[in-house]
Amino acid sequence: MTAPAYHPQPKPRDPLGPTLALCAAFFALTLWRLTTPPGLYFDEIHYVPAARILLDLEGWPNAEHPPLGKLILAASIALLGDGPLGWRLPSAFAGTLALFAFTRALWFASERRAATLAYALLLATGFHLFVHARIAILDGLFIAFLSVALWQAAGAVREPETGRWRLAICGVAIGAALATKWTMIPFAPLFGLVFLAARLTAGRRRLLLSRRGAPVPGMTLLEAFVWLGVVPLAVYALTFLPALWAVPSPFDSGGLWDLQHRMLAMQQSVKEAHTYQSVWHEWLLNIRPIWYFYEPVDGVQRGVMLVGNPVTMLAGLPALVWCGWAAFSHRRRDALAVLVLFAAAMAFWVIAPKPVQFYYHYFAASCFLLGALALALDALWQRGLRWPMVALVAASLAVFAWFYPILSAAPLDGPSGFAPYAWLPSWV
Repeated sequence: MTAPAYHPQPKPRDPLGPTLALCAAFFALTLWRLTTPPGLYFDEIHYVPAARILLDLEGWPNAEHPPLGKLILAASIALLGDGPLGWRLPSAFAGTLALFAFTRALWFASERRAATLAYALLLATGFHLFVHARIAILDGLFIAFLSVALWQAAGAVREPETGRWRLAICGVAIGAALATKWTMIPFAPLFGLVFLAARLTAGRRRLLLSRRGAPVPGMTLLEAFVWLGVVPLAVYALTFLPALWAVPSPFDSGGLWDLQHRMLAMQQSVKEAHTYQSVWHEWLLNIRPIWYFYEPVDGVQRGVMLVGNPVTMLAGLPALVWCGWAAFSHRRRDALAVLVLFAAAMAFWVIAPKPVQFYYHYFAASCFLLGALALALDALWQRGLRWPMVALVAASLAVFAWFYPILSAAPLDGPSGFAPYAWLPSWV
């Protein structure tokens, strides 16, 4: 009696081509009117002047934040000139890179084509990424480095033969994200902790030197510690090197460790109430956005509002619940990863000793929320129920198109042109 023939399941088709096309379209859209408004707006008034000072090393400005993001802005100003294109082009590149890298991370984590393409569309039209790809502040740069770290970590797990160089890039990206904004703090240790947990649960007798088992076969825990622990700290420290030549130098009153304490004290020192301040549970419900800009420019009213896409920000909340169920009942590691990342992003701001917080602190969490939504919609898609994914993605695109003028500083209909977009009284 012959054994039944084995028919392996076909490998899902990599959506790399469509992803690149979507990223190209997103980049083109960010470039449209990128230089409007022509002057500095919102927190550009802090970071662009700081970049100018760093160009001449005439001090160490905006010292409460790490230097890498401001150094990138300074390099762009040096190359492209001290104007709106020089200020904002790094953010446009960073936003496009983040869209690509987050999408690739979900692909490597899930190998689900529909989920990956849905995520690309949801993220591109989720408002947060688009708005921050058009403004010269640190958040878009931080998100880009975080997304690259996740992309390379997920790729190392999916393709262990590439694990060494991927984790090396991951370590550099972790350090770069941390050196751009301390918002990276809750994510930085997760990469190494996941590697350690995987080896501990495997019960390896030679824990430090064994090359067998998850998450990256062929790599020892000791080597992973170098890539995910030592390299990020080294990259972070190296970004402070220009401070040695600044006059005055922040090192005049202490070393690198002392400087970190002073940075923390400055972060905690801002306690004055602000019109647009908010707290984490308001972020979840999308009820306290920020007007980054609202002024007449070139004879017409224009504005930029940071708010989450009203459709997907709310639809993502039950999707997080589904991710928790899928992770623990079906051992869905992709769902667990999205849930843990979202929880880490939120927990940081719940406990962070920063008295005044704003909706832009929800940026990273919103990216993981949309990842959860893409995975939940894909689960329905796989069961033959395809209309929810089509409807949600179409609704996200339609709402993005409706809000586009107020996301991109397009001309509005007079001083009260904000009214069609103020769906809630708290959005004014």
